Amino acid sequence: MLDAIRWDTDLIRRYDLAGPRYTSYPTAVQFNSQVGAFDLLHALRDSRKAQRPLSLYVHIPFCANICYYCACNKVITKDRSRALPYLQRLEQEMQLIACHLAPNQRVEQLHFGGGTPTFLNHDELRQLMALLRKHFNLLDDDSGDYGIEIDPREADWSTMGLLRELGFNRVSIGLQDLDPAVQRAVNRLQSLEETRAVIEAARTLQFRSINIDLIYGLPKQTPEHFARTVEEVISLQPDRLSVFNYAHLPERFMPQRRINGNELPAPAEKLEMLQRTIEQLTAAGYRYIGMDHFALPDDELAIAQEESTLQRNFQGYTTHGHCDLIGLGVSAISQIGDLYCQNSSDLTQYQNALAGAQLATSRGLVCNTDDRLRREVIQQLICNFSLKFEDIEKAFNIDFRGYFNELWPDLQEMADDGLIQLSAEAIIVLPAGRLLVRSVCMIFDAYLGQQNRQRFSRVI
Repeated sequence: MLDAIRWDTDLIRRYDLAGPRYTSYPTAVQFNSQVGAFDLLHALRDSRKAQRPLSLYVHIPFCANICYYCACNKVITKDRSRALPYLQRLEQEMQLIACHLAPNQRVEQLHFGGGTPTFLNHDELRQLMALLRKHFNLLDDDSGDYGIEIDPREADWSTMGLLRELGFNRVSIGLQDLDPAVQRAVNRLQSLEETRAVIEAARTLQFRSINIDLIYGLPKQTPEHFARTVEEVISLQPDRLSVFNYAHLPERFMPQRRINGNELPAPAEKLEMLQRTIEQLTAAGYRYIGMDHFALPDDELAIAQEESTLQRNFQGYTTHGHCDLIGLGVSAISQIGDLYCQNSSDLTQYQNALAGAQLATSRGLVCNTDDRLRREVIQQLICNFSLKFEDIEKAFNIDFRGYFNELWPDLQEMADDGLIQLSAEAIIVLPAGRLLVRSVCMIFDAYLGQQNRQRFSRVI
C-alpha cells in the first residue's frame, strides 16, 4: 500500500505553481486549427483496424441555472425545447463517426457530462441512449463503466430509476459546499436532503459507484465551515471524492465576474481547508489517489493504483486508458491513438457544421515521438507516483539520463527538497511530494513556458 501523503507547508508554498492538470500531454492549450475532420476519420479507421475498445464521452451543455464558479462549456437556458435540435445533431455526429468503426468495438466506458445531463427529460434520455446503442456496441451485461453527472436539484427517484434502467451504473454528484452563505455567493442553492435523496436512490438501485465533487476556495468559505461540509459528506459514504481547488479566473470565465473577489478566502485559509480535508478523509479510510481525488481502498481506482495500472485521460483518472476516447457534442475532445481533436466550442457552429453533414472538428494535435515519450513519463508519475527509467528506455529506445540531461538539476533540487527520491534507476514521488505531483510533471513538459502559465490553475 502506498504511504500516506505528508503535509509540508514550506514545500507547498515553494512549489505551489500554476500548471496543467495533465488530463492529456500535450495539453489542450497546444491544440491548433491545422487538425480537422480528415485527421479524425483517418484515426477512426486506424482504431477499427486495431480493434481497440472504446470510451464514449457525450457533452450535454444545457443548464437551467448558472453557477458563478463554473468554467465548463455550458448554455444557460430555461427553454427545454433547445435540447431536441441538439439531440438531432448528436445523432448526425454519431452516424458520421460510427460508419468508420467496426461493429464489434466494445464501448467499455461511457460518460455523460455537461452542463447538466439531466436537463434532458426522460423521453430525451431514452432517445439518446437508444441512438448510442444503435450506432455503437454498448454492453448489456452491466460490466461497463457507464457514468453520468448529476445535479441533485434536477433529479429524483424516478430519474435515478430511469438512468439505472438505461444502463448507467456510476453517478457523479456536484455538491461543492453545504454552507448556505457560500451557496448564495455562487448562486447554487442545494440542500443536504436533496443530495442525500439522490444518493439513497443510487444505492437502492444498485449503482456501482458514487462520486461527490467538492470545491475549496469559494467565496465566504472558512476552514471551520468547510470542515463541517466534509464531515457531512463523509457520512454519506461516497466511493470517491473529488476535492477541487477553485481557480478564480474572471478574465477567462465570464460567470466568475459575478463573484466578489473580496469574499474569497486568503491563501493561508485555502491551505488550511485542504489540510483539514485530507486529515478528515484519511481518518475516514479514504486513499489519496492524486490530483484532488480520493477513493475508498476497495474502489477500482485505488486497486488500479495499487497494481500500477491506473491511467489518466480527459475524463480524469481511469482504468480505461487503453480505450480510444470519442467525444460527442459541442466542445467534446477525442483521443484516438496519437490524435487529439476537439469539436467547436460554439453551439451554433457545432450545430451548423453537422446540419451540413460535416463533422464539427475545429482543432487538435497529432503527437510526435517526443510527445509520446513525455506523455508516458507524466502518466507514470501522476498515476503511480513512480517511474522506472528502464521502462521508458525499452519502450522508446533511449537513454533516459541522456535524453533528459538538461532537466537533471531541477530534479536534483526536488530530491534535495524531499519531494522525490532520485536514483540512477527511478524517480519515486515521496509522501511530501504527492500533493505537488503536478509540479514534478511540469519539469518534463516541453511546452510549458512562463507565457502560458496564467492559463492554468495553481497546484494547491
